[in-house]
Amino acid sequence: MIRCIIIEDQPPAQRVLQKYISDYGNMELLGTFTDALQAMDFLRTVPLDLIFLDIHLPKISGIDFLRTLHPRPNVILTTAFSEYALESYEYDVVDYLLKPFSFERFVQAMAKLHVAKSGTPDTEKEGRSLSFPEFIFIKSGYEHIKINVSNIRFIQSDADYTELFTTEKKYLSQEPLRYWEETLDPQKFKRIHKSYILNLSHIQKVIGNQIRLDEKTTLPIGRAFKEDFMKYILQ
Repeated sequence: MIRCIIIEDQPPAQRVLQKYISDYGNMELLGTFTDALQAMDFLRTVPLDLIFLDIHLPKISGIDFLRTLHPRPNVILTTAFSEYALESYEYDVVDYLLKPFSFERFVQAMAKLHVAKSGTPDTEKEGRSLSFPEFIFIKSGYEHIKINVSNIRFIQSDADYTELFTTEKKYLSQEPLRYWEETLDPQKFKRIHKSYILNLSHIQKVIGNQIRLDEKTTLPIGRAFKEDFMKYILQ
């Protein structure tokens, strides 16, 4: 169980984080604070694993608050301003969530937290900036649908959104193809075309510039991606 608090002065942002924490599961929200000074008294007496910390706060900024924390629990920063990202990583934060962020992006941040808590050596962390989730959540209306990553056959870009084709059905996501390329394990998912990412485990055969997944589903291999793709599957 991950014990956490929220330090955020805007009620809408508080509600979003509270909903995501509840939906994620295995998390206990110990408190929500509107400024860092309130949280300081709480932290002196209550041990916790994680702080969701806004940067723009009344009385004392999130960055200044970070400087006061010794020892420092894991921190995920939340802000609407991207210019603080570089400075924030000087304090070894787990992640930096740029508002408004999706539940999928929240899950990605939590995956990074699990890596940090597992004590992965720095030499291993240098080889991967992310951990790779076994499941993801797709927003559908007011619901978040859990999908096992292994069931994703391929992902297709379509204008301003992407479509995830699983072994069961198709799901629509507002995340761009680049997001999935960065989120999913590159040893299992490969970009094969400007519009497609493929789960390698679902390949039936490769014929020229096409990949057959089954008798009804064939995907193109883009010219710019073919050399790297063929090298990978033939190694």
